Amino acid sequence: MTEQPEYDFDKVYDYKDFPDKASGRCDNCGKAHFKSSVKNYVFIRECSNCGLKKSI
Repeated sequence: MTEQPEYDFDKVYDYKDFPDKASGRCDNCGKAHFKSSVKNYVFIRECSNCGLKKSI
C-alpha cells in the first residue's frame, strides 16, 4: 500500500516547493477542475473537488 501525504486544506502550498505530481492535476484527488483567484498579487489555484490550494 502506498502512503499518501496528508495535506492541510487550510494552508496554501507554494508551487515551487510542491510542484504537481501530474501536470495540471490536483495532488490529492487527481481532478483537473480548479477555481482560481488573485490575492495580494498572488494567483491561488483551488481544487473544485477537495479544496487543496496552491499559489502559482
